[in-house]
Amino acid sequence: MLVVKLGGRTQNDPALPAALAALWQQSGRRLVVVHGGGDQISALQRLRGEEPVFIGGRRVTTDTALELVRMVLSGLANKQMVSALVAAGAPAVGISGEDAGLLRATPIDAATFGHSGTPARVDPAVVRALLDAGYLPVISPVAARDDVAVAGAYNVNGDDAAAAIAAALGADELFLMADVPGVLDAAKTLVPRLTLDETQALVASGVAGGGMAAKLDACAAALAGGVSRVRIGDLAALTVPSAGTAIVARADATDAVSSR
Repeated sequence: MLVVKLGGRTQNDPALPAALAALWQQSGRRLVVVHGGGDQISALQRLRGEEPVFIGGRRVTTDTALELVRMVLSGLANKQMVSALVAAGAPAVGISGEDAGLLRATPIDAATFGHSGTPARVDPAVVRALLDAGYLPVISPVAARDDVAVAGAYNVNGDDAAAAIAAALGADELFLMADVPGVLDAAKTLVPRLTLDETQALVASGVAGGGMAAKLDACAAALAGGVSRVRIGDLAALTVPSAGTAIVARADATDAVSSR
């Protein structure tokens, strides 16, 4: 089982749908895609007179922004990716974290982040049903509220959502796609392997900031949740198991390269 998180900019690469369709076949049709769409959300926020605000790579989600998040992530971005994958030969089906209570979240800090949430629990039954029926699930990271009696949604960072979903599915690998070939050091050189302690040092020093810091946090959560292998890389690294940056729990941890 492989879970791939797509960043907003990487979703626009014309080579991506074919690469994912091929990977779906290579993985034995056990592939799950989680996507973002941050650039589209920010563009619409600005059109509505609201400047996007990020703290630690996570969006501050106002009442207005939450409407746009649902519209873009669960609507436009999700259906664009589904359409492209179907055209590339993969039977993709688009859902969001709100569907069937797949992903439930609690507020990060309502006073600071508004309607931005952090994963609280995952019920992967709908994802497993789609996989077992031969479909490729494409998931928007908009989450339902953790209180099942209360309607509404939270905007969950896509990396956090992918990590939680990968853990709940018992995934063999979580791949977080970025605009760079992996995690870069202060000299902008690719680091092929990092322990969690080393990732924390990169964040603390400011070498890894913003979106990359959020990705490294998600890697830690995925490993803690039992995901066997975690990587960060670009589209070129997607189908090359030895490429990108592998994140491991500690220096003596085994980083088994997946054969898929």
